[in-house]
Amino acid sequence: MIVDRNIGGSVTAPRIRVIEIDAFERDVSLRLPFRFGAATLEKAPQAFLRVRVEDEEGRTALGAAAEMMVPKWFDKNPAFTPAQNVDQLRTSIRTAAAASLEPSAPATLFAAARLNEMETVRRLPGNPLAACFGPSLIARAALDAHCRLVGISFFEAVRRNLVGIGGPALPSDIDADAASAMLADLRPAGAISARHTIGLVDPITEGDIVHPVGDGLPESLEAVITRYGNRWFKIKLSGAIDADIDRLTRIAAVLDRLPDYRVTVDGNEQFGAAEQLAALLAQIEAMPRLARLRAAIAFVEQPFSRAITMETPLGALAAQLPFLIDESDDGDGAFAAARRLGYTGVSSKTCKGIYRSLIKAIRIRTGTVPGLFLSGEDLTCQAGLAVQQDLALVSLLGLSHVERNGHHYVAGMQGAPQAEKARFSAAHPDLYEQGAEGPLLSIRDGRIAIGSLGAVGYASGALPDFEAMTPLS
Repeated sequence: MIVDRNIGGSVTAPRIRVIEIDAFERDVSLRLPFRFGAATLEKAPQAFLRVRVEDEEGRTALGAAAEMMVPKWFDKNPAFTPAQNVDQLRTSIRTAAAASLEPSAPATLFAAARLNEMETVRRLPGNPLAACFGPSLIARAALDAHCRLVGISFFEAVRRNLVGIGGPALPSDIDADAASAMLADLRPAGAISARHTIGLVDPITEGDIVHPVGDGLPESLEAVITRYGNRWFKIKLSGAIDADIDRLTRIAAVLDRLPDYRVTVDGNEQFGAAEQLAALLAQIEAMPRLARLRAAIAFVEQPFSRAITMETPLGALAAQLPFLIDESDDGDGAFAAARRLGYTGVSSKTCKGIYRSLIKAIRIRTGTVPGLFLSGEDLTCQAGLAVQQDLALVSLLGLSHVERNGHHYVAGMQGAPQAEKARFSAAHPDLYEQGAEGPLLSIRDGRIAIGSLGAVGYASGALPDFEAMTPLS
């Protein structure tokens, strides 16, 4: 692919090469078990990438990115163990790194990321969602490095389209000038609402706690609301109708104490057919105790397994509520295919790729179909690079709320040396508050202050201590 400096109209973008990639990991243990779908997460390693880029003048800079290697989300095949799932993600990192470091001409950040994603998916056929994990990290770290090299923020790089969204790498249905104009209109907010995840085994009331953690942080939904003041929530569903109704009733009893609230509900691929989901929604509609909760539902996320989603029209369900794809969003054409089935929403997740999110936002904002939407969903993003880069992305995209659960299931910056914790705290005093063992994500009145994410680089005024990590195993 030939990458022109001119990417559309009068817009030009710098070109870079990735010349070094180092991969590391840190083990993370959850303070509370997190059950989503058929999986219960108790521990997982967090991947860290350090990338050096070189511009056309021979100048170089380092950048970084991080993401949890969560088992049983990218690939829910029961034949694979959690350890094998994590190894799939390590393989994606290694494969993407090898492809990135092969001799090539300088390219825009966008073109380099697109080429790397396509090549990694080609080399790792079968599961594009897992294959894209490594490319997503490299793309973020390369963008961070370039921003540091030229002394600009992530927000400036995207709004000025210095990332190079355009040219031959741009999907043919998108006009390059319209894309650049849309990016220029983006404005990051100073704060965003945190949508709290209610996992399938999370205590709802204080009386539900069987084995207290006792670390001073909230364990029950009641305590979460008291401490953080959340007004947005994401409720995980199991697909077992009677159990879901019982749990929704107990959740509603707590949420209905609030003057107002909104919820999203996540099927996590647990419903086998549209009729099964329709039966659950009918029961919810019929129960007076669930009337406020039903009225508060903003959308339903990924009810069916990815194996059947693209063969299962929503039919009459689409008239009841908005529906969003998450796990089924595994490529450029996924949302268009889902729209034909009745879906109107698609998720933004940094683990799928920042340019994927930007392209989806461009299509939604420059297109002619009303009612389409993007929503920020979490992959248990940890304090530090992971949560900061995700928050910066969704804020720039104009989203008013984002799912956040990494701070709930994991306490602080687990595994980081004290000096690293101190650097992040000092660089982002609005984002973190001090806990017993270091910085904790600060959520006040249900909102996260994110003004400091406009620092030079990709949303971080500090870098982690790579020497205190383990090389990717």
